[in-house]
Amino acid sequence: MYIRNQILLDLLKPEVASMGYKLLGLELVKNQHMSLLRVYIDKSEGVNIDDCVLVSQQLTGLLDVKDPIKGKYNLEVSSPGLDRPLFTDEQLKEHVGHIVRIVLNEKYKGKRKITGLIKVVNDSSIIIKCKENDEEIPLDLIYKANLVSQF
Repeated sequence: MYIRNQILLDLLKPEVASMGYKLLGLELVKNQHMSLLRVYIDKSEGVNIDDCVLVSQQLTGLLDVKDPIKGKYNLEVSSPGLDRPLFTDEQLKEHVGHIVRIVLNEKYKGKRKITGLIKVVNDSSIIIKCKENDEEIPLDLIYKANLVSQF
């Protein structure tokens, strides 16, 4: 699965870990005027707003010193929420048996978006049980993956 912004991950992950949290992943959404760096954190007891504020303050200082992002940006620290984003192959493996929505980098077998139950994740692909049939998707085609909340 595609890991975006490895430089930022390598910079922020140890800092987040030193505070007792796990850095699940991040998104850097670039814009002409103001970009957005969204950082997802978690811990075994869950994450609340105070945790997000604490981590945000710590990361702001680090990012100001290291200055890895060109131009202006806003930092947003968030819990993964109900529609938890999945950033790595390992996170996909942890959620076998759950429903996931996947967006691909390009069309594959005529589809760009696929929703279904994660059946298997191996070294190079994921098998999703869709309504019609099982779809095997190469991991390197995945742009974005999120759990689908069930009520």
